[in-house]
Amino acid sequence: MRRDVHVTAADIARLAGVGRAAVSNWRRRHDDFPEPVGGTSTSPAFSLAEIREWLRGHAEGRELPPDEWLWQDLRTTVDDDDLADLIADLGAFLVYVQHEADDWEALSARDDETLARELPARVRATCAKTVSAQAFPEAVPVARVPLVRSIARLAAGRGARDTFEFLRERYLEVHTRRVYSTPAEIVALALDLVGDGFGSVLDPACGSGSILGRALERSPGARLLGQDVDPVAARLTAVRLALRSDNARVRAGDSLRADAFPCELVDAVVCNPPFNDRNWGYEELTADPRWEYGLPPRVEPELAWVQHALAHLAPGGVAVLLMPPAVAARRSGRRIRSQLLRRGALRAVIALPQGTVPNVAVGLTLWILCQAADGGTPGHVLMVDTSGRPDDYARVAVEAWRDFGEGRELDEPGVSRSVPLVDLLDEDVDLTPARYLSTAGDDLSPEHIAGARSRLAELFGTIAGLIPGVGGPPPEELVLVPLPELVRRGMLVLEQQAPPRPGEEPSRGAPVLTVEDVLDGRPATGTPEHAGVKPILTRPGDVVVPQIVTAPVARVLTKGDALLGPYLSLLRPDPEVLDPDFLAGFLCAAVNVRHYTSMSSRYRVDVRRAEVPLLPMEEQRRYGEAFRRLAEFRSALREAAALGEDLAQLVADGLTHGAVRPGE
Repeated sequence: MRRDVHVTAADIARLAGVGRAAVSNWRRRHDDFPEPVGGTSTSPAFSLAEIREWLRGHAEGRELPPDEWLWQDLRTTVDDDDLADLIADLGAFLVYVQHEADDWEALSARDDETLARELPARVRATCAKTVSAQAFPEAVPVARVPLVRSIARLAAGRGARDTFEFLRERYLEVHTRRVYSTPAEIVALALDLVGDGFGSVLDPACGSGSILGRALERSPGARLLGQDVDPVAARLTAVRLALRSDNARVRAGDSLRADAFPCELVDAVVCNPPFNDRNWGYEELTADPRWEYGLPPRVEPELAWVQHALAHLAPGGVAVLLMPPAVAARRSGRRIRSQLLRRGALRAVIALPQGTVPNVAVGLTLWILCQAADGGTPGHVLMVDTSGRPDDYARVAVEAWRDFGEGRELDEPGVSRSVPLVDLLDEDVDLTPARYLSTAGDDLSPEHIAGARSRLAELFGTIAGLIPGVGGPPPEELVLVPLPELVRRGMLVLEQQAPPRPGEEPSRGAPVLTVEDVLDGRPATGTPEHAGVKPILTRPGDVVVPQIVTAPVARVLTKGDALLGPYLSLLRPDPEVLDPDFLAGFLCAAVNVRHYTSMSSRYRVDVRRAEVPLLPMEEQRRYGEAFRRLAEFRSALREAAALGEDLAQLVADGLTHGAVRPGE
């Protein structure tokens, strides 16, 4: 018996093959459109059974997308908790279809009872060579055979691999926190650091398989090994890779407690291990032979993953691990860090810019480890800090590692340096890259410091003149009008941007204005991968508001022709009736902050809840000029603070490096 499930407006749009605006239009125009059965007023949920019936009666000859209907059929077949296992089972079936197309063609001609009886043994036999013999259930209910046939028909049109990718992506949309994916930029960087030509790679915490999948693209014939503690993630990844390669093995289990590949040596280990896991197995693994560099302390699980990676490296192999920055300096791990350095295992530490890994509050690091083929101990370790290069951090890291590997001695101030081993082996064995980078000699000259002092003094003079004058209170109390009312009157247009969902193509064709651009007050710097789903092109005079900030911000754009990035709201006022600076000033003022949602140290800014007074245009322009000068005042204050901090550091470095001496 099928169960009814809820669908959103986005789901309905997919089922009908239309845009979301069409669904909103249907709800307004058709009295027989199903009523919501759940959700919220802004994101209602509908009964799939009712929507199915309504769409079939209003299709108007339009062909409905078979893949989206199949996905919803899957949801009605099992509970959400069992959905991943069903998708993995169907993926194993697709492996069989891909490898034994002729056998399936003959079997599919039989009746449902025969197919249900004979299919399991055939799928399990095929998967035993790639996934595992247990990848498919021993019995298939006859009632599920029509679903199997539907999957096969879809695969005949779009291919087995793409069919499984579609189902997997839809599942991950519904269960966004179930399976973690390392950002594609970090995966690409890690594999660039490994280099080309590897014949085998291991990811002992493979999650969704993004690292192994990209490794296969780099080296199509490579042997792939993966393990993950989440059996659902392991099953989905095993099937995903089996549809791409016959040389992949993925197992479920805890890699530290129950290593699935204890005797395997590989050319590369690339991994994003779990951080800060105090329950990593310290008690039961105290005598483990992998701890060649020392028993990892209970509070240092990351050093257990480091040694696990080294234990699987063949001579000449390379490991790249994503690590939290604290691992470089905790006192509890200094003995193991010392051994990693003394024995030549740790070759480089690369600090990444904050924000390169979403939902992580600090900038992470990449550790590069090697299993030396000759047993020698290198005399230097590469330290790289890309935190000041957010736009090209990957290029900086790869070039520094390549030059270091070619034997060049690096010393780019503030970015990279080949650090002598003896400089690292002090009492702390602190491996934080910024600690060892040099400062450019020219920056410490007396002339340079004097120039910085002059610029700061000029800026202080400018700041004093930016403070707008104020008069007494207005003759009448300001009456605030809700923003939706201004939209209704045609005084402004409101657009809100969201990121594309998996499978949706982002907008392309122009630079992308990102949240960071708006916060920093700079022109658009985003590339197509930063784009949102809707092609919203900015114009001069638009007001742009980030949707999640520590303090509300509203910027009036002076340049246009950029695509609006995700998590931004755009307000386009009619300049004949609404001044942009006046509007921006009220949107981020205290009078409207109370309407926004507080999230601990941040605000969720929904500009639709804002209120703005309606004043004559001449008065609006007076307010707008004051708000514009206040924005320039704040910007100048931030610039002065940054310049002052730099100047203080310049003077301190100049004194300590012997470039200058104290004045009279």
